[in-house]
Amino acid sequence: MKVLVLNAGSSSIKFQLFEIAGWSVVASGSISRIGEEDALLNLRWIEDGGQSRQLDQHHPIVNHHVALEQIVAHLRDTGALTKQAELKAVGHRVVHGGEAFHLPTVIDEDVITAIRQMIPLAPLHNPAHLDGILVARELFPGVPQVAVFDTAFHQTMPRTAYRYAIPDAFYREHQVRRYGFHGTSHAYVGKRAAAMLGRSFDRGNFITLHLGNGASATAIRNGSSVDTSMGMTPLEGLVMGTRCGDIDPAVLLYLMQHLGLDHQQIDQLLNRQSGLIGLCGVNDMREIHRRIEQGDTKAELALGIFCHRLKKYLGAYMAVLGEVHAVVFTGGIGENDAETRTRTCGKLEPLGIVLDETANRAESGGERMISSAESPVKVLVIPTNEELEIAQQTVEAVG
Repeated sequence: MKVLVLNAGSSSIKFQLFEIAGWSVVASGSISRIGEEDALLNLRWIEDGGQSRQLDQHHPIVNHHVALEQIVAHLRDTGALTKQAELKAVGHRVVHGGEAFHLPTVIDEDVITAIRQMIPLAPLHNPAHLDGILVARELFPGVPQVAVFDTAFHQTMPRTAYRYAIPDAFYREHQVRRYGFHGTSHAYVGKRAAAMLGRSFDRGNFITLHLGNGASATAIRNGSSVDTSMGMTPLEGLVMGTRCGDIDPAVLLYLMQHLGLDHQQIDQLLNRQSGLIGLCGVNDMREIHRRIEQGDTKAELALGIFCHRLKKYLGAYMAVLGEVHAVVFTGGIGENDAETRTRTCGKLEPLGIVLDETANRAESGGERMISSAESPVKVLVIPTNEELEIAQQTVEAVG
């Protein structure tokens, strides 16, 4: 039996097909630039003999329906999914579940209606996820479809963590509160951290740092999220590739009053033109390091601000949890950038964090411990696998 994981974006679909026995990836890939003449299909699959094969094709793909039809056709042609009876379920990544969804949920008409009602909370994401769900239901009639929400893992936060200090009516009538995102990633690496330390997830306290172009921190107590850095939207919290993270709200009023910026210009400024790219002109951390080596002071400042904000959240969440068993770095920057890990954890020995710089700087992938043997708080690097987490939650949801 197999499970297909779909992540539909506004102009793309990413997918992975898992064999449930052993959770091996049978096939994976994506279609990008949907709606354009040069849409790109990328497919990787494993043949019966264990050999990996890859296919890349450019051709027009007019919409998500045609895109998913292409994916299904290629999965059948390659033998990765020969018949629908092999498919136990389809799992869909959905960014925003609001307060309605705490767990992965088998999709029915009521769930579709609820996801549609939450479009104002995630206008760039939920419509695309709905497209993927509707097309998959049509192409796989009778196969259970499951929604796995980015926000669901954070629904265990206490009210003291998720409420904003604004009039109560805004929460009751307009759902203005902290929701948090990257939930599947934080849940996955938290579970893996518990396994690495030989303890059960529901008896572990972890601070998980998902660091990529989007970045967030989460405090996990006994397997449950109790605080997270992203808010009602993914804009709040850490400095990111193009997002500013935390900022004084009065700055926005100042820009609107003195520069005449409207809400669309403010949105573009904070989400697309800020963060690392706003500070130094690039949002690729590898390029930032290259520029620092050449003496670029703006790049040095950008990295310094990024790590300063990260260190503040790390310290804050240590205070929230009290006892911390491990700090976990994940995401493209978290997994690959030793300097960011050094600057974030440096001089925190009084708080129980002692890095082993040799282990931290070693060029080795995979799960690993980079703290010293005497460090009371362990520091781990764990590659995230959101698709596997979605696949496993999907199978659990359908029993």
